[in-house]
Amino acid sequence: MSLTDTGAAEVQHDPGAPDCPGSADTGASALLWDSEETLDLRLPAELTALRAAMTDQATSTSPRDADLLDGVHAWGPTPTPAGTFELAPLRLDHDLPLIQGWMNDPAVAEFWELAGPPDRTERHLRAQLDGDGRSVPCLGMLDGTAMSYWEIYRADLDPLARFYRARPHDTGIHLLIGDAAHRGRGIGSVLLTAVAELVMERRRACTRVVAEPDMRNTPSVTAFGKAGFQCRAEVDLPGKRAVLMIRDRVRHELS
Repeated sequence: MSLTDTGAAEVQHDPGAPDCPGSADTGASALLWDSEETLDLRLPAELTALRAAMTDQATSTSPRDADLLDGVHAWGPTPTPAGTFELAPLRLDHDLPLIQGWMNDPAVAEFWELAGPPDRTERHLRAQLDGDGRSVPCLGMLDGTAMSYWEIYRADLDPLARFYRARPHDTGIHLLIGDAAHRGRGIGSVLLTAVAELVMERRRACTRVVAEPDMRNTPSVTAFGKAGFQCRAEVDLPGKRAVLMIRDRVRHELS
């Protein structure tokens, strides 16, 4: 589905609204992250021209300097309580069967809506791999084993920015834990904490990490909350009612 509503009003939190759904990790279902599209909003022409000029100067510029997300795949491994974690480049010819299998898990399909033949998952992945770099699909490697799928994206350049007051370089996360053996054990919140900290460390211009889980997806909302994301509002996005959750750099650097 695409976010095509042009009404760009800021989301306001309702003081009478309930707290984030899910106050404890029940372990009842997978940590699953929905696939709100990050691909429909075109970059302004002047930014596209600037990126093209930067590409032409690549001989004197490092890859990260011309990267909308500061070289996600160069962020490297990071230690976590669950093991050593790394966001690895996705190789479509090698990784498609694994990801397509995860997408056909009924618990995953409920939120990602990509169940079906391989070409359906391939189209979703290829749109990012062949895109302008605002969304980067990754495999989550825990102690060298692929066990999760991630999308790190520029929330300020995403259609989501039409539904809240975005700041430059806001960075969004989509996640699913593909390996059922890792579900319901608290690993999701551990990895979300690690990735949020990586974003803040590697993307110094980014002041906030953003998430927008389906409010029905209690395990996701709970995991993000445990990883330091705060519920800011409930927002109606096409196809779902979401919880806008934000982890703020200043709050965590002062804590």
